[in-house]
Amino acid sequence: MNRKLRRAALALSTASLALATVTPLEAAADPVPRIDLKILVVSDGGPATAAIAAELDGAGTPYTLVDLGRADRPAINAAFLSDTVSGRPRAKFQAVVLPNDNPFGEGSAEMAALATYEKKFAIPQVDAYTYARPEVGLDYPVNGGYSGSLDGAKAQVTAAGKAGPFGYLDGSVPFEDNSPTVGESYAFAAKPLAGADFTSYVEVPLPQSQERGTIVGEYRHDGRRELVVSFVYNQHQQQYRLLARGIVGWMTQGVHLGMNRNYFAVHVDDVFGADDRWDSALNCTPGDVDCQPGQGVPRPIRMTADDARYAAQWSTERKFTLDMVYNGGGSVRHKAENGGSDPLAQQLLADKARYRWVNHTYDHPYLGCVQDVSVVPWVCAKNADGSVKYVTRSVIAAQIRDNRNWAVNAGLSLQSDELVTGEHSGLKTLPQQPADNPNLAGALSDTGIRSLASDNSRERQQRTLGPATTVPRYPMNVFYNAARAAEQIDEYNWIYTRKADGGSGICETAANTTCLEAPLDPVTGYTDYIVPLETRIALSHALANDPRPHFIHQSNLAEDRIAYPVLNAIIAAYEGLYADTAPLVNLRQKDIGAELTERAAWDAAVQAGRVTAYRIGNTVTVQAPAGVKATATMPAGTRQNLLLGTAPFGTAYAGSLSGRVSPALLQTQITLTVPGTATTALTTEAAAPVAEPAGELPAPKGVRRHVPYGVTR
Repeated sequence: MNRKLRRAALALSTASLALATVTPLEAAADPVPRIDLKILVVSDGGPATAAIAAELDGAGTPYTLVDLGRADRPAINAAFLSDTVSGRPRAKFQAVVLPNDNPFGEGSAEMAALATYEKKFAIPQVDAYTYARPEVGLDYPVNGGYSGSLDGAKAQVTAAGKAGPFGYLDGSVPFEDNSPTVGESYAFAAKPLAGADFTSYVEVPLPQSQERGTIVGEYRHDGRRELVVSFVYNQHQQQYRLLARGIVGWMTQGVHLGMNRNYFAVHVDDVFGADDRWDSALNCTPGDVDCQPGQGVPRPIRMTADDARYAAQWSTERKFTLDMVYNGGGSVRHKAENGGSDPLAQQLLADKARYRWVNHTYDHPYLGCVQDVSVVPWVCAKNADGSVKYVTRSVIAAQIRDNRNWAVNAGLSLQSDELVTGEHSGLKTLPQQPADNPNLAGALSDTGIRSLASDNSRERQQRTLGPATTVPRYPMNVFYNAARAAEQIDEYNWIYTRKADGGSGICETAANTTCLEAPLDPVTGYTDYIVPLETRIALSHALANDPRPHFIHQSNLAEDRIAYPVLNAIIAAYEGLYADTAPLVNLRQKDIGAELTERAAWDAAVQAGRVTAYRIGNTVTVQAPAGVKATATMPAGTRQNLLLGTAPFGTAYAGSLSGRVSPALLQTQITLTVPGTATTALTTEAAAPVAEPAGELPAPKGVRRHVPYGVTR
């Protein structure tokens, strides 16, 4: 042990002895309580509390769920909410989420216990969905407010909301209106009650008025703070996804376990190769396995040099990096067939620094079982003994190595341990190949592959195969065999319309497919229906703290360049909703895999109750299982305490610091120091409750009937 470490160990030993001499009475004299970093969610089974629980689950934030519908649920009383640890008062929950401002009814002992607890420890309360009424600091909607549908409405974050919990938003909060025949949202929009200490955070225009009514705001009364939410939502709706981060930030005062970021990455498969084209007359793809052998004439789609120049210009203008998933053999073949020339490869390689590059095998062969394509759908070929015939280990390894070598010769910057196999082949593919190619794991080991792409529509969770861990990718419904909008619409209609409407009828029998009411217009169907739908789907992934990449194909960047309207709409919509402090996080494949793996380990520890975390004043302490990185979100200026000195915690995102961290050298737990400006807000309310305004409103008297949820998806 060197001298510095010896001095550090001695200092640690001395500090331990000093702590051991503190008597229980001295510890008890400390008035600062311990606040456990866990949230209490009281649920009535409705969509609003379920949405908040889903947000906590997704971020990795611990919570305790009390289901009011269960006869065996615990009683919410003083003992349930708090106790004493080593002579120090402990609040077991840092925040309380209720389905409305009082789900227990008038005169409830449980509501009284919660009110006492919240006042004593300065614990915030979220009313997940409640009436606008005087008990929550709002006037009744009949007094110049509004109650009804908000489908298609444009809510707005107020100045107080932007300066407070919703500062990561640009300001607009559009409400979805996905169906003209289905009510998707319902709200009570109202004005703050005269004399109430109420701060409006999100408002909507009131009908036939120049005024606005609040749908999210903070009500302070009786030494308590409530976040009053008076519109109904579910976890999937965009308006909720936009506000979810702020709701959690408000109730935790910016100090909580778990983290939430908005991710978007796009893989472009088959670069340098060519993709077969959909035949609108045959309703199949000549050259691919969905056409009968010999049926039709293949008409391959391949990007041109102009397409490559456009891609580079687009990437620069949008400040967005595409992942080019390449097949070097495609360029070699093109040169052999075109006098040694490949302008596409020349242009892409000239702009190689604009992209990330991912190995897609040299020739894009199917690497699972050997396909018997004499029938449609294809089947696995069999050996003489009746066993499945698989592509060999040496063939798979050669495809990986040859493509890697091609990239090195071309000067591409490559992460050599990443791989996307053609069609995710080698991995199990139902119904034809119910098991992985047994030769795949060995080939991955032979070639040092650690990150292997998989199809999220088949396997959402990560798994290991030999030395590699899978990274599930979202397929975008911009078809690989379409380079023109007319081709995309024709194939879309074939898949998603009924036989009676001229389609295949697949949608009538497939379990997870919905038929279109009528075929899409062959001219406007792409821009009017497919682009908005794909934009909404991909944006919902980005707003759900989901880092999984999306994938399209090089054919979609050729000819009509049909991918760009979708990508442009996604990025433009995002930039119109979020402030610059919350950019889209665009990671490469192996980093996405690492994020998913670390997240899974943390979530498992949280769900098993193996994480302990609390704050005392301006110090946050986190204890996690060995090898599991603690995940947390903290105010700007937070630092990690080391044995000697401190270090910055996390990275900036959406106005906070967040990240994953392990104990420092010679430490078994993590301690963080929150800056003084933040701790003032964390601690002062318990010691000095907020003064009541003149004409103080009575405490909540109980909701006499269930708040109507309306129709939600």
